[in-house]
Amino acid sequence: MRLAVPAHQLTRRDARRIAVRAQLLHRERPATMPDVVRHLTMLQVDQTAAVAPSADLVLWSRLGTAYDPAELSTALADHTLIELRGRILPREDVALYRAEMAGWATRTGLRPWEEDVREWVDANDDCRRDILRRLEIEGPLPASELPDTCAVRWKSSGWNDDRNVLKLLDFMVQRGEVAGAGRRGRERLWDLASRIYPDETVPEEEALRLRNERRLRALGIARPRGPECPVEPSDVGAAGEPAVVEGVKGVWRVDPAYLDRGFSGRAALLSPLDRLVFDRKRMAELFEFDYTLEMYKPAAQRRWGYYALPILYGDRLVGKLDATADRKAGVFRVDAVHEDAPFGRTTAAAVRREIENLALWLRLDLDLPG
Repeated sequence: MRLAVPAHQLTRRDARRIAVRAQLLHRERPATMPDVVRHLTMLQVDQTAAVAPSADLVLWSRLGTAYDPAELSTALADHTLIELRGRILPREDVALYRAEMAGWATRTGLRPWEEDVREWVDANDDCRRDILRRLEIEGPLPASELPDTCAVRWKSSGWNDDRNVLKLLDFMVQRGEVAGAGRRGRERLWDLASRIYPDETVPEEEALRLRNERRLRALGIARPRGPECPVEPSDVGAAGEPAVVEGVKGVWRVDPAYLDRGFSGRAALLSPLDRLVFDRKRMAELFEFDYTLEMYKPAAQRRWGYYALPILYGDRLVGKLDATADRKAGVFRVDAVHEDAPFGRTTAAAVRREIENLALWLRLDLDLPG
């Protein structure tokens, strides 16, 4: 019989330090790019390059100027890393999703919209088979070179309307039939999953447990239950041990490996999609930080800028950097450093050094007021 573990009593500062350390943002930097991806378990894919693509920013935040984006491109091209449903994963971790993929076509208990999706895929089975045949003979190929023989068009109220091949490929990924095979410039390539994925498959229940444990190791502290997210959840189920955070309602789960460890922080500039801040509710509860990605707002309604980077100092999120990489002009242009509270001299100097390092990594001249 498994005995209940008493809940760990944590202050907000304890919780923040666990989260920062778990995300490899403390003073001791990791050694290599693969080390970072394996520990974080995933990188969010987003090609917005107001500063740099999010995955590259996340890696630079951990590794510093030693990180070369060509490393990531090479790892994706040789399938050491796999792009799966908007995330970059270590190749070996795909085994934790194979059983779920295999059950996609026969899964029960679906919601009405999921039934509609499956019916749409079934109605276009001939096109699905055409795509598989073309990839078997000629792959890897971009979506633009794959046949659109769909009998039923994809309908939506948004920009995906009539994007039949792209939507079918998305569902074929979920079925484990096709996989991302790197990129040709900004265009994604596709191939048969059997050529890219490892052969191993972990049973679905065990895979879910392992994914929760790995997610908690990457986050340090998380809720056992959270809002439903079809791609990458923010909760961790029964992984780890229970914890209560002073001043925050409810029970958390914490990875005990991070308890009672020393902490030495540093300054870091974060992608808006960085895992430390991606779960905005967790960010607000633990860091008491007000932040929204404002690129979808009209310019007049923005408080911090089109693609403002959250600023970490030690175990606090202390401000936002409004800056743009103007590659045509060869300049990294800083429009504002928004300080949530006035920076002290040490904080200001550390943040400035990190801005200078970011410009150096981008290979752009720094245009920093003052």
